[in-house]
Amino acid sequence: MSKTKQLIIPIFIPQQGCPHQCVFCNQLKITGKERIPDARDVAETIELYLSTWKGSGKREVAFYGGSFTGLDRSAQDVYLNTAYKFIDAGLIDSIRVSTRPNYITDEILALLKQYNVEAVELGAQSMDDEVLRLSGRGHTAEDTANAVGLLKKYSFKIGLQFMPGLPGDTEDTILSTAHKIIELQPDFVRIYPTLVVRDTPLEDMYLRGLYTPWSLADMLRLCKRLVSLFNSKGIPIIRLGLQAADCFEKSVVAGPYHQSFRDLVEKSLSQK
Repeated sequence: MSKTKQLIIPIFIPQQGCPHQCVFCNQLKITGKERIPDARDVAETIELYLSTWKGSGKREVAFYGGSFTGLDRSAQDVYLNTAYKFIDAGLIDSIRVSTRPNYITDEILALLKQYNVEAVELGAQSMDDEVLRLSGRGHTAEDTANAVGLLKKYSFKIGLQFMPGLPGDTEDTILSTAHKIIELQPDFVRIYPTLVVRDTPLEDMYLRGLYTPWSLADMLRLCKRLVSLFNSKGIPIIRLGLQAADCFEKSVVAGPYHQSFRDLVEKSLSQK
């Protein structure tokens, strides 16, 4: 491992704080986590990662898998305070959270600032309102734009998550979403091509013939265009495709999954 590489300590809170059942989502299957961590679990996870890390770069605790700012205020305080103790001790540099675009308010952001949260990732997924409706997201593209504006007001680092291939998506809606995300000027993006995961509404739609997943070839071709777009605007893509894991692979029913999805896209780009 590089001596200066950033250490990200992931804390998964699967589907906590989520008021909606998005058609694609089953965080228990995706993360392989069967229980919700408490303060002791969070502290033990941080300590484990720190005990085995030999680098000298930035160290960050990242809360993934749910809508962090949708949690009860008391639960947010417990998680943030547990991580902040490591910041106070000089062992951790910052905190990152993931949440929904419509769970961003001045009050919430003031709380996050209090605990030295540096980055907020929003599950934008699409900037097309019909695609968002068909996917059960419960928010609009305008909610995402408004949330980004508030995050910039408070000087947070902003990440946007993007899921090409959702119900109702076409090549045009996906490219339009990419351009609208670029207009918002996030600090980074994650691109997760839509997969059919077991025990989700999307699996039911697929089995009933109401949803057709994109082929691997078509999604690779489209993501090649997306990567070129974001690269041309200097917006880093910090994740392209879901990370390979045995527990997750066994739960993929259909869709453009490949263990080395990003490598395939980048290889294709290098050959043009």
